[in-house]
Amino acid sequence: MKTQNEFLELGVINTLQIDRLTTPGAYLMAQNGKDVLLPGQYLTPSMKEGDLVDVFLYTDSEDRLVATTDTPKVKLNEFALLKIVDIAPFGAFLDWGLPKDLLLPKKLQKTTAVIGEERFIKVVYDERTHRLIATEKLGDFFQKKVKDLSPHQSVNIVILTKTPLGYKCIVEGKYEGLIYHNDIFENITIGDKKTAYIKTIRKDGNIDLNLRKAGSKKDGSNAEKVLNLLKMNKGIMPYNSKSDPQLIREVFSMSKKEFKAALTQLKSDESIEVKETGIYLKE
Repeated sequence: MKTQNEFLELGVINTLQIDRLTTPGAYLMAQNGKDVLLPGQYLTPSMKEGDLVDVFLYTDSEDRLVATTDTPKVKLNEFALLKIVDIAPFGAFLDWGLPKDLLLPKKLQKTTAVIGEERFIKVVYDERTHRLIATEKLGDFFQKKVKDLSPHQSVNIVILTKTPLGYKCIVEGKYEGLIYHNDIFENITIGDKKTAYIKTIRKDGNIDLNLRKAGSKKDGSNAEKVLNLLKMNKGIMPYNSKSDPQLIREVFSMSKKEFKAALTQLKSDESIEVKETGIYLKE
């Protein structure tokens, strides 16, 4: 059962009661008596006074609080990869799925903004202007004292950026983590949301991660993956145990050691034949 919000909360989904219907739209009220306009374009024929509706609250082009039934791509204190759609002297504007684009102020950008680029940002509340803005400078938002997490535990991560060591991640929405390049056997894109496993929690609060659970046996599934890829490629693929490790990683999403083990298993099962020119599916 829906419960009416006690207060109007900027940047999140609010459950508010329709207090009155007017020409501009519907005025929605919180329990404390404060109201906000839901413009007429968002009204449906079934909406009536007294109904509870779920809306997102943000500020319009004149910095007035306004409601929408649209859900943005990212909300207050959340992270997202957003595209730059416009640029002004004071900052860049990002498409977050609402009529008014989200401002990424110039002082909160890591590099000069270019239209069409995607930037990984966090939505924050600007105390000076009392509106939602984006920031690329995320270091201050990570908690340094890791609580309620331990090695081998599964966690939710978002891929943040690529570094010389690996990929930085946001762990459980509040900690900083790293997946080393030599632990990655699948395609990764900035902004991806994945499940990972904790390898170690360092004294500085950073977390080392792995996309595979420690001790998991992959030989069977790897052999099946190679077999399925062979079938998809008409029974022939130009790779063998001498192929470049990086190429194996890109094509098969596994290490060379795992690939060789998979080939050994498939040869033992008499499912494939391995030649200098590649691997061949047996009839």
